Amino acid sequence: MGRPEFPRLDHRLARTVPLPSRPSKVVRDALAGPPRPGSTFREFFGRLPRILAAEELRAAVRAIRQARDSGRPVIWGLGAHVVKVGLNPVIIALMDAGYVSGIAMNGAGAIHDFELALVGQTSEDVAEGLATGTFGMAEETGRYLNECAAEAMAAGAGWGEMVGRKVLELNAPNADISLFAQAYRRGIPATLHVTVGADIIHMHPSARGDALGAASFEDFLRFAGLVARLEGGVYLNVGSAVVLPEVFLKALNLARNLGHRVENFTTVNLDMVRHYRPSENVLRRPTLQGGRGIHITGHHELMVPLLAQALIDGLE
Repeated sequence: MGRPEFPRLDHRLARTVPLPSRPSKVVRDALAGPPRPGSTFREFFGRLPRILAAEELRAAVRAIRQARDSGRPVIWGLGAHVVKVGLNPVIIALMDAGYVSGIAMNGAGAIHDFELALVGQTSEDVAEGLATGTFGMAEETGRYLNECAAEAMAAGAGWGEMVGRKVLELNAPNADISLFAQAYRRGIPATLHVTVGADIIHMHPSARGDALGAASFEDFLRFAGLVARLEGGVYLNVGSAVVLPEVFLKALNLARNLGHRVENFTTVNLDMVRHYRPSENVLRRPTLQGGRGIHITGHHELMVPLLAQALIDGLE
């Protein structure tokens, strides 16, 4: 039996093209500038490469500034990790600069924010407390936040609104770094969205299921009212992998169902890794009718201050 014949191509006949005429994605003008001692932030930002995430960051800065300057909303959906890595002062500075029209947070975010305001510390050792059944059982955290939910239900008010008011009523020593308190003080809507059973305060003796549901539902309707005005604005999802992307998608659908035109806007997702729900429910699906989704991956404690400083300095 003879050896089988295998078809082969003759690479010597391949056509080539001149390198200068070939389309290229990277050009010299897009490269980063070298670091220089004593540079200002403006100089540093200007030396970032004009490539990939650096360009996405610039696009986010432009969209946020254009929204503010045109009187359109800039809404921040903040996961708890944003609070835990120390970014409250950064977000509050953006409030004062006009870059925050509303804040939405999950239950854990409210817990960390409240504890920081009341005692200047937060984030317990879960494994250690779980071994003894004391995890999540801080008296003041559960009592006051559940009290806010009950008061919100009784008054038909928002839970986030009540948390901000409670921090100020208690004259909390660190109220100046509470997102809820400072939003309340400035008249900025701050809403609280919970999954019942997911937060430590739901284990507390003062927890009431009816209050948790009513207060969080009121805040969903208030958040949907913000989203209904998002045309031309920006929604940022920072550090929430599940809850806030789902809440945003439903709020957007409700707004459209009730006849509000919300089609051309920008969404931005900032997180350490790329998750399914933010990618789909914040960036892709909501912007299919128009607008743009921007995905920037990195640690919050680095990326949020970088974004904020660019906004404060008026950079692009």
